[in-house]
Amino acid sequence: MGNSFWGMTFTDTRHAPQPAAGDRRRWFALAIVMTAAFMDLVDVTIVNIAIPSIQRDEGATFSQIQWITAGYALAFAAGLVTGGRLGDIHGRKRIFLVGIGGFTLASALCGLAVNPEMLVASRILQGAMAALMVPQVLSIVHATFPAHERGKVFGLFGAIVGLGAVSGPLLGALLTEWNLFGLEWRPIFLINLPVGIAGLILGGRFITESKAPRALKLDLVGVALVTLALLMLLYPLTRGRELGWPVWGYVSMAGALVVFAALVAYERVKGARDGSPLIELSLFKVKSFAAGIAVQTVFGIGLGIFFLVWTMYMQVGLGWSALRAGLTGVPFSIAVSAAAGMSVQLLVPRYGRKVLQAGALVMAAGVLIYLWEAGRYGQSIASWQMALPLVVMGIGMGLIVAPLTDAVLSEVPREHAGSASGLINTVQQMGNALGLGLVSVVFFGVIDEPLAPAEVGPAFTDGFQHALGWVAAVMGVIFLLMFALPKRPAQHVEGVEDDAPATVEKEPELVS
Repeated sequence: MGNSFWGMTFTDTRHAPQPAAGDRRRWFALAIVMTAAFMDLVDVTIVNIAIPSIQRDEGATFSQIQWITAGYALAFAAGLVTGGRLGDIHGRKRIFLVGIGGFTLASALCGLAVNPEMLVASRILQGAMAALMVPQVLSIVHATFPAHERGKVFGLFGAIVGLGAVSGPLLGALLTEWNLFGLEWRPIFLINLPVGIAGLILGGRFITESKAPRALKLDLVGVALVTLALLMLLYPLTRGRELGWPVWGYVSMAGALVVFAALVAYERVKGARDGSPLIELSLFKVKSFAAGIAVQTVFGIGLGIFFLVWTMYMQVGLGWSALRAGLTGVPFSIAVSAAAGMSVQLLVPRYGRKVLQAGALVMAAGVLIYLWEAGRYGQSIASWQMALPLVVMGIGMGLIVAPLTDAVLSEVPREHAGSASGLINTVQQMGNALGLGLVSVVFFGVIDEPLAPAEVGPAFTDGFQHALGWVAAVMGVIFLLMFALPKRPAQHVEGVEDDAPATVEKEPELVS
């Protein structure tokens, strides 16, 4: 039985006590888990805007700056499947509370960091705790709400995701600009403390505990191999340029492929032996799933590159304030939210896969317009001139993001839906971490150090254009990969059978 992340197998949560229809507790529980999801989303985006301020204040090197973002993404990616599995085994409420408590503590450590090294370490801890907290969100929803109400709940969840995307950069900009109590960038982390403490207290009171009826053991060897392979790939990518691309870096990256191969071999044996591998390899026989995983990974790489480079370009290259950079991004976020809503409700049911492919081409067009504008206007480019490419990119991204998971999962056997949705989210985060690692190649790789003050702007504008060329190429690759997705993704089929009598019910006490 698959049971790992957002989706959780749709059958394995129903033994949880279903609250009566009028029970208000579950709406409180929903508000608490949604707030936690929002906190994680904001934390991913809020940091980018504050990075130039952190660099000035802490004297961080470019590679440390990358690790502040990549460290979080890497720990998050490495821990997602494990976090989902731990929730199934030990109880989703329990693991959620451990995650939110740890996330709050890690946020405090980030806010109190005395040097770049401590900040990087605290961010890695924060990512690991988010990996415990986030996978429980939708599984708690599945356990708490009957099938006929879930559509409404997932709609709400989509709105929260959109809100997180919009408010993260703005909140980060405001907190950095206001310089509360002379703390510079630190309030972007400290703001999590009251939210996290409230979530911990209220979550303990209102969330109903649930477990998988037949919990699988945790595949520790699988976890270790995934983490090792990712580190061997990402560490040399992130530090390589700074260290002059040493030979050990190339050896490490090649070795990562060997570790990935060992992981596949081990998971095959583990699946045959006791049926509880970390990664359900049979899923890759489903063409649409294998293609979808490739799309998610490559998409994550593109987004990882774009967002970090974009922030550095506006604030360091053009010398804009954090607030101006944050406000410049608002049209992008609004366009993503609007297009996401339309694509799921109106377009995909009618046009299927073509909507996703159109999204990739529209996003590429937005990137190319941005590239042209950056070259045309140089240092004198204005925020309003960026609005057009950002809106075009946002529409393209919205058309892809919302329906992609549905498209990838539509041909996956029902009993593996949880494992599959866990993998989808994991590879997107892995792609994101890989993209952040590649920033040292596609952006900083074309910027000579050290730069005289007068050279900074032109060099960063040049680096930005170079990176945008890569992002446009990534969108082209995604467009081609999407031909392997089903023409008509099955829409929300999980509600259909959800109210059928479950074979395994009311036996949570069997799970140790």
